[in-house]
Amino acid sequence: MILITLLFAATGSQAVPPDMQALANGIWIDRQRLRALPTQGPAWDKLRADADQPIGSPDLSNQEDPTNVLILAKALVYARTGEPAYRDAVIAGCLAAIGTEAGGESLALGRELMAYVLAADLVGLPPEQDAVFRVWLDTVLDEKMLEGRTLRQTHEQRPNNWGTMAGASRLAVAAYLGDAAEFAQAAIVFKGFLGDRTSHAAFRYGDLAWQADPANPVGINPRGATREGHSIDGVIPDDQRRGGGFTWPPPKENYVYESLQGALAQAVILQRAGYPVLDWEDKALLRAYQWLHEQAGYPAEGDDTWQPHLVNAVYQTAFPVVTPSRTGKNVGYTDWSHASLPAPQGLRINQP
Repeated sequence: MILITLLFAATGSQAVPPDMQALANGIWIDRQRLRALPTQGPAWDKLRADADQPIGSPDLSNQEDPTNVLILAKALVYARTGEPAYRDAVIAGCLAAIGTEAGGESLALGRELMAYVLAADLVGLPPEQDAVFRVWLDTVLDEKMLEGRTLRQTHEQRPNNWGTMAGASRLAVAAYLGDAAEFAQAAIVFKGFLGDRTSHAAFRYGDLAWQADPANPVGINPRGATREGHSIDGVIPDDQRRGGGFTWPPPKENYVYESLQGALAQAVILQRAGYPVLDWEDKALLRAYQWLHEQAGYPAEGDDTWQPHLVNAVYQTAFPVVTPSRTGKNVGYTDWSHASLPAPQGLRINQP
């Protein structure tokens, strides 16, 4: 606890040390709450259908491999129903994933790894297999990937989708291993990404055209930021730049939503550990979604449709949702696991 306190004091961060006991009750969702979730309806039906799909060989070096989220589906169904076949598949999948990150980039590892860690946490690996899994996790954050960076370095250097995906997996690993110091350091980095440069400012930025203050760049622009009379409050500049330099109306840049896949996952895990992350930097995460909807006219689509269910639940907002939602690259099924409150009337779209 002293080490964690010193970490925060050294950076000026106001975040609190992690509540490791809360994480022991579930990294992604409280186990008691999960066991009370419904086993009917379109969201459950989609989850169960995905959990029943056969899976191929896990490949953490392939940033498009969907096996990770299917393993997570099996874990969620097992955690709700207790049906042992799902747990057996999760155990086999987690062990098969070990070492498959070799030869891949840190983006692939960041996208893929978290779901396996969450799945292992949900089902509880047998002691022998758990020991093997933990030994691997203890080394994977420091493994140098194809582009020459480790997962930890990517989190601390890349203020975009590479970094947010890496951070989500880093936090999941730290939580699973019970490494409070690693978890606390990852929290510091995330607070810096949200805009607190006194917490972490060692990111390496690309083109600064969408930054509110190019001399002091941040991961998410501050409240009230404008440029040429237009609001850029909530813009994620290092992903929005992928659509080109500043222009209006703004490009509908999908990389921004991918960045939010990782950022939102980090926020869920951090909140589980007792951090007031949803309020950090004037509700930076919420402002990012508001800008996409109100300024860019760009609601979530495709594999980002799991996000607004979660945002609506934690912020009590009314962003449009799709049910059942599609899974993301690192997680999904939030229309079942987290959207305990129904979306306002007229905003929910039921799909077969």
